[in-house]
Amino acid sequence: MGESLKKFAGVQEMGSIRDLIRFVWSTLSAHELFYGHGTDNAWDEACHLVLSSLKLPWDVDNALLDCRVTQAEKERVAEFLQQRVVERKPLPYITGEAWFMGLPFEINAKVLIPRSPLAELLQKQFDPWIDQLQPLRILDLCCGSGCIGIAAASVFEDAEVVLSDIDAEALALARRNIERFGLQDRVQAVESDLFDQLAGPFDLILTNPPYVDAEDMDALPAEYRHEPVLALASGEDGLDCARRILAQSGGYLSEDGWLVGEVGNSIDALLDAFPGHPFILPDFEWGGSGVFILSAADLKQEES
Repeated sequence: MGESLKKFAGVQEMGSIRDLIRFVWSTLSAHELFYGHGTDNAWDEACHLVLSSLKLPWDVDNALLDCRVTQAEKERVAEFLQQRVVERKPLPYITGEAWFMGLPFEINAKVLIPRSPLAELLQKQFDPWIDQLQPLRILDLCCGSGCIGIAAASVFEDAEVVLSDIDAEALALARRNIERFGLQDRVQAVESDLFDQLAGPFDLILTNPPYVDAEDMDALPAEYRHEPVLALASGEDGLDCARRILAQSGGYLSEDGWLVGEVGNSIDALLDAFPGHPFILPDFEWGGSGVFILSAADLKQEES
């Protein structure tokens, strides 16, 4: 018997998939775990953990939940539990996959787990915040897994998309995701420290840069400490990266272009630091906040 199965011996007694889900839910509920990387409660997490470990889809036929599980399958569930409960690893890092805007992306610990509210704006093509947006060139700046830029490519089917990140390992993953969706003909990945290796203009710049301030970094739940610090921390007030983006992006936008950025809990610090910028702050129906929108005209006016 594997070490994980010894620790979670109750898994051994489970007969069906339904039994496994119930046991995993009970186990997760008995520990002080943090949810927020694809699910927000123990029940959804238990369903995801068990079905993913058995390589079954979310919409599996309910009748199949009464199927018996093999010894090897029980051991795999126990291994997943070990990583989730003892190591406090976020589930997408265990399964190697995360969903963003209804699309499945390969994920590993070199990138953030997708959870940006930009998905809602993309699905609505930024309506009503940007009128009739039809970008032909899009930049996903600080792209990580490439989920935002690839999702943008799925929405704006005539657009060329550039994914950019400073981290070579993140870009290797982004390239695999480009291939996964067969988008090599119009989506490319470029290694760059923000705009250093990029050529504009872009009609739309999307960015989810590092934005966690020092105080919040010190208070992060254990699950977040599995994510790369490079993609999270951004100085004392969380704006080190955002300042550079605001200072430079006007020179990389087309005349009618737009900058859309996410700074999460640092949004108040951003508004205080840039009181003259006419930020558009969209509301979200599906949860989330901390996103700003600026037109190229407004950016260039501030730069002048």
